[in-house]
Amino acid sequence: MKLRERAKIKFRLNPAEELELQTLPDVFMPNATTNLLIQAVKNKITVPVDVLDLGCGTGVVGIALYLKKLTNEPVYASDLSASAVTCSRENFENYGCKAQVLRGSLFGPWIGKKFDVIIDDISGIAQGVAEVSPWFQGVPCDTGVDGVDLVAEIIRNAPQYLNEAGHFFFPLLSLSNVDKILQVAKQTFSSVELVGRQDWPLPAELKTYMPLLRKLSESGSIKLEEKFGMVLCYTEVYCATNPIL
Repeated sequence: MKLRERAKIKFRLNPAEELELQTLPDVFMPNATTNLLIQAVKNKITVPVDVLDLGCGTGVVGIALYLKKLTNEPVYASDLSASAVTCSRENFENYGCKAQVLRGSLFGPWIGKKFDVIIDDISGIAQGVAEVSPWFQGVPCDTGVDGVDLVAEIIRNAPQYLNEAGHFFFPLLSLSNVDKILQVAKQTFSSVELVGRQDWPLPAELKTYMPLLRKLSESGSIKLEEKFGMVLCYTEVYCATNPIL
């Protein structure tokens, strides 16, 4: 969904809960992965903590956790997009949540800061897929041929921004080299736990590019499962703890 001007969107967290959010062009839209991340954190964290949302977009993750009383204030959030920073600040304010929202790449805005929970919601799919997908219109996605580059960098650097006993949450999409990313995670943390998974059919917009997707799958850059005439993908969420020093 590409937006040409400021707009309000509604994002459903579950059948009974819905958030209304301001958004702008070049702001990544919340999706099923967003919901999976939120649910994974809710299942693991039971008391208010200091939270950093990397790649905050509209601010939806921090807002959802704040409304569940799982965050201290301020909520910390950052994004490379100036539009995302603007929208997040407005959305946090609209929900009465104090937040420090900064613009910058990856951990750049947070040098010297530590958090109880870090949530990585930065793009992690193969760049060739991102370029033809409906998800990244106007949103930068320099993830590398197999979608590993940004996620691996975040994973390797996360320990220095975590408080003792901190939790680092990150999603993996099968439209990337999930095995390589998991290898990096297990080299960085002594505990890497699967805390959420969702299977989903390949979007219709991507079926036109099946030759490209099969080529990427054959090279190991992504994982596709073709079954009963359908092409299936999946999203997994992991919680990493106990950094290896």
